[in-house]
Order: sequence, then C-alpha cells, then structure tokens
Amino acid sequence: MTNFFIDQHGCAKNQVDGELIATRLINLGLEQTFVPEQADLIIVNSCGFIESAKKESLDAVVAAKQTYPHAKILLTGCLAERYSQVLKSNLPEADGIFGNGDISKIDQIVKELQEGERPVEVYKQQGVCCGERKILLGFRGSAFVKITEGCSNHCSFCAIPLIRGELRSRKADEIISEIKFLVSKGVVEINLIGQDLAAYGTGKGDNVFDDGEYPLPALDKDGKNLGTTKLSALARLLMMISEIQGNFIVRTLYIHPDHFNRDILSVMKKDSRLLPYFDIPFQSGDTEIIRKMNRKGSFEEYVRLVNDIRSELPSAILRTTFLTGFPGEKDSSAKRTLEFLKTIQSDWSGCFPYSMEEDTPAYNFKHKVSAKKAQKRADLLVEAQGEITREHLKKHVGNEYDVLIEEVVAGEDGLAIGRAWFQAPDVDGSVVVRYERDDKAQNDIVKSGRMVRARIVAVSDVDLDAVLVGDSKINAKSADSNLLFAPELVD
Repeated sequence: MTNFFIDQHGCAKNQVDGELIATRLINLGLEQTFVPEQADLIIVNSCGFIESAKKESLDAVVAAKQTYPHAKILLTGCLAERYSQVLKSNLPEADGIFGNGDISKIDQIVKELQEGERPVEVYKQQGVCCGERKILLGFRGSAFVKITEGCSNHCSFCAIPLIRGELRSRKADEIISEIKFLVSKGVVEINLIGQDLAAYGTGKGDNVFDDGEYPLPALDKDGKNLGTTKLSALARLLMMISEIQGNFIVRTLYIHPDHFNRDILSVMKKDSRLLPYFDIPFQSGDTEIIRKMNRKGSFEEYVRLVNDIRSELPSAILRTTFLTGFPGEKDSSAKRTLEFLKTIQSDWSGCFPYSMEEDTPAYNFKHKVSAKKAQKRADLLVEAQGEITREHLKKHVGNEYDVLIEEVVAGEDGLAIGRAWFQAPDVDGSVVVRYERDDKAQNDIVKSGRMVRARIVAVSDVDLDAVLVGDSKINAKSADSNLLFAPELVD
C-alpha cells in the first residue's frame, strides 16, 4: 500500500482524529490522495452516535468495497470503537476495524493490513487523542483544537461515554503550544472542541495546570458558584490563550448548560479575539423531559442562563440543539420546547429526532414516541428557528465584518464564500462575497484562508450577501509545506 484516502464522517472531534490518522500514515511513508480511485487503502472514519449516522458509515464501507475492489478498506472511528466485535462477523467488506481509543496504534494496524491480515482492534481509552497534524481536513485558515475527550455527564440518551469513555482533559500547556503552532502556520480561526468544554479540567485525575484538581463547582439556582472562588479551568485556559500574541480568533464550541462557566464571560470581555459565540445544547425546554434526560436544569434556569450571557455580552451569538420525540415527550412537552426556543431567540439551532441507542438508560424508557411524530415536532422547531435566524440576520445588513474566505467560486463573476465571526464552520450560514474579478488588487485579496473586509448588503435565507470592501487586519500567512490542506477545499 502506497496511497491512502480518508472518507470522513461525523463531528469535528472525529475530523481531528482523521487528521491525526492521516499524519501518522504520512509519517509511515504513505501518500494521501484525494481521489479514491488512486488509493490502495481507503479509510472510512465513521460516526456511531445515532442510527442515521451509523447507516451512513456502514453504507460507505460497502460502497467502497464494491466500487474499489483493488483497495483495502479500513473502518475507523466511533462506529468501529463501539461495535468492533459485531462488525468483525457482520461486515466482511471491511478488511480491518480500528477503534479510536489510541490512534497511535494505527501504525501497527496498517502493517498488519500490508501483511494480509484482518486486524480488528479496540485499544483502551487513554488521555486525549492529539499530537502532530501535518494536514487539516477543513477549509484553509481554520482549525479545530481538541481540549477534552469523552464525557462524564451521562445524559440518558447519549452514547458518547460508551464510545469515547469518561472525561479526560489535555494539559493546558499542550493546548497553548498547539494553538501557537497553528497560528504560526497561518491559521486565523481556532475552534476549541470537546464533548463539554464546561467540564474542562474536571475529569478524574485531571491536573491540567499541574497545580491541583478543578472539580465542577456547585451552582445555586441563579448559576452562582457555591463553595469556591477559584476560576474555572476553562476560564483560566482562555486567559492563557489571551496571552498569545497574534491576529487570530477563538471560538468555544459545545458547553453543557448545567454547569456553564459564567466566569468565562468576564474573560471574553477583555479580549475581542475570544468570540462571544456559545454553542449550548439545551436539547429540550420542558423541565420534566430535561430531568428525564439526566440533566439538572429547567426551562426557567436555562432562560436565566441565556439572559445572563446577553447581559454581560450583548453581542453574544447563541447556537443550540434540540432532541424531539424523547420517550415520554407529550404534545404539551413539545409545545413547551417550542415556547423555550421562541423565548431564548437562539441565532442558530439544530434539531434531531430521538435515536434509540442500546446500552443507554433511555433505551429502556417507556412511552416511546413514533418517528413520524418526532419528525413533525422537529420540523416545527426548524421552521421557527428559520424565522428567528432570518430576523436576526437583518441586523447585520449595512455593517462591515471580517470574513474568512473558504472557497473562491470559479467563473467570470467575482464570487467567494466565507464566514463572519458569528458563523461557526459546517453548521451555520455563510457570507457570499462579490468582488471585481478583473481587478488584480481584489483578486490578490480574495483567496481561501484569508480574511477580507466585506459589507453586508442583504439577507438570503440563512446566508448573507456582501460586497468586498478591502483587506482585513487579520490575515492568514500562506500555508507552508509543513501544514497542508485538502486540495478540494482550496482554490
């Protein structure tokens, strides 16, 4: 085997794992191709979170074996981690199965594949899967930085602890070093990820600053910290990031609402590079359902949290997630969630019908909701969010923003697609920037991975139309040969 291709599925955390796998294979002497026909090894980096994602990953393995019979097919990722022994017998199309507990073991897996063996290996979850990344699988100028692995919240519907284990946190110094490296290579957007950033530094055995443990604080009904005046580990980490010199922005993704670190708000107020963008997966607005999900909050407490954030940071952007059709969700429960959405007026949200996941507590809950009814409730939330989003986007018309260009569209008309600070990668809308293609100066500015200055002129559904104003003070350097990007994602 000399060439490998990665078929990437799942979340941002899985993307980082794919980047780590690619780097290790490059270090082994293999060459990454972005044309599957040229690959001797095709890696399906799978998702195993919900039923639809599992099916998508399994279908990808079967399709790869049928379409590229000359290649070895390796199933990696969450699906492989969770179902390795079942798939060993039931998925003959996979020439190997490799979990995500210890990605460094991919070297041995590839060796066994080359020797004609069929490895099926799941290694003990250790630390946080991180390390050198020579290639990023997202758009130029942007990177995900994993700060935790696993989760100890144990929401009753969620299989993450079964797949990725209990919470573990990276050392703060490691995170700072990685961010400095990425910024030095021209990355201007850093997205901090983990299953729950609020819990950073609070895992069993975590000692992220080498000066003691950081247990989750007890909170009173107003979200105030009880029993300690120590800053949360997340707030302290953001303070350390704020000390890094350079032009870049930082976004925090996925913060559990039950122990949201309110002390990060004052840290963010002091550094505009720390974006007031909050991804808080509330999942439901009905207190009874929230408690059945093994969460501690309520309609009122979650509304109070949103109000507190906006009180401290009036420009804050809120993204959330809702889960419809959870066992026991009545029509009145669904209406309460819809009321909650209209009350908090989130800028963005995702909505998914409940997926029964074996070995989770909710799998055996009574009073199941039909898939048809769950989807209908999801559709109502999506419709309501669309109206809210379009209304919120109107406030940006006439304003100028730095826009990170992701793609320059081929053609005679000058057209590029990017994102402003209030749009997270992959999940939110885009900014469509128009410019004069015949103008050399403008052509030199509008490049993928660069920030440009653009004025918003119109709302187009959940996207924004803009015209180029000029260059931005924040600019990515040209990516050097030590940090590559998938070529189909750059111009």
